[in-house]
Amino acid sequence: MKEQWLTDILDDVPDYQAFLTVDELKDSARRLVAQYPDVVELMPIGQSRQEDPIEALKIGCGSKKGLIFALPHPNEPIGSMMLEYLSRRLAEDGDLRRQLDYTWYLIKCIDPDGTRLNEGWFKGPFSIENYGRHYYRPPSHLQIEWTFPIDYKNLQFDQPLPETRALMGLIEEIRPDFIYSLHNAGFGGAYFYMSEAAAPLFEPFYELVESQGLHLHLGEPEIVWVEQFADAIFATPSITNAYDFLESQGVDPKQAISGGTSSFDYARRYCDPFSLICEMPYFDTAAIHDTSESDMVRREAILQGISRSREGLGQIKAIYTAVKEELTAPNPFVISIDSFLQSIPPYLSGQENWARTEAATAAPATIAQKLDNLTIRRFYVVLLSLGMVMRMIETQIAASGASPVLSAALSRAEVAFGQICAEIDSELEYHVVPIRKLVNVQLGSALLAARYAAGRDAGATKGAAKGTAI
Repeated sequence: MKEQWLTDILDDVPDYQAFLTVDELKDSARRLVAQYPDVVELMPIGQSRQEDPIEALKIGCGSKKGLIFALPHPNEPIGSMMLEYLSRRLAEDGDLRRQLDYTWYLIKCIDPDGTRLNEGWFKGPFSIENYGRHYYRPPSHLQIEWTFPIDYKNLQFDQPLPETRALMGLIEEIRPDFIYSLHNAGFGGAYFYMSEAAAPLFEPFYELVESQGLHLHLGEPEIVWVEQFADAIFATPSITNAYDFLESQGVDPKQAISGGTSSFDYARRYCDPFSLICEMPYFDTAAIHDTSESDMVRREAILQGISRSREGLGQIKAIYTAVKEELTAPNPFVISIDSFLQSIPPYLSGQENWARTEAATAAPATIAQKLDNLTIRRFYVVLLSLGMVMRMIETQIAASGASPVLSAALSRAEVAFGQICAEIDSELEYHVVPIRKLVNVQLGSALLAARYAAGRDAGATKGAAKGTAI
């Protein structure tokens, strides 16, 4: 790291051994306000669907506005730990507040309801088995990040969640110069999304990842239709880009897209923020950085990975179909699995069509690309879904008792889950990334990007008028 001020901050981050629960995050925020009442304000901005208060920490009084929110996807708590540190550091460090010149709005947890359903793995042990067994992710139309209003071609969505409305109101009020939606990946390496090709950030981001002994994700891009600015750096995803891609591949976008657009797209109605997303993995493998040639053609690797995903989806669908009539108790996992089985196949069809026709896929696959397609894809598409299937069945058994159908289905899911865990363990070497390293990359990229955003030409606003959609 070349910048000593940033190195000093990262060196100060605690060696976190676990993720904080929703209640622990709330308690910590209240203690911070009590300790620094002249610097920190706790702002109520809304409530969750289960009427859990959602609050933002307002820190400082700088000329720029920064909005950072964690847990827009409730299985992604790295950002909450980053804000746990950043909020305290900003409260304590007047020099840093003045240096950055921001008024900060920090939300440690924007989805408390969904996050509570992930807390079973927050204290460890940190393994793919324990993560998958306690994993929860809502369908896209119940995700805060993808339920902002949009009207594009045949896609109309105007049913924002209460949590989304809380963010909408805050965005409309403060009109941020910098917006950082805190996400993270599960397996692989680090990669970034940004709203413009901010070249001055590329090398500092690479150095930041390297300084923590981690790897850039150089396998397949998470989203094949986004523009790539540099290695592991992409344009901020847009639902309109997803729509256009699916349409171009002969897939009806409405079969795959059930939600709306993103926080960044919505913010652009009111201002011209610089947007950053930093994707960090819980589980890292050096192979995701290996760009040497493998023994496969990239197209073959992609198509084989899609075929394996379809096979796994077939298993999940069979288990779900067998128990569907018995799922009578309130159960958040049912809608996730049902929506997943409907939305993923169209995306796979679009990716398959793209792979068969895209010239770049005729080249040899790199080691990283082969790994991504044949192993890591199974982790995301199949293993984590099987984890939710098991939780879905267990929720029903807890409510009504174990029928022969439920018991048989649970056993089938457990066997399939265990087989994939064993396959992943046998196919690659990986390790659990210490939380402190993950926090450091998200924190360092936040501070570097905030400084970049503050220095942008104030006149280059793409013609955005106050309160007027672009």
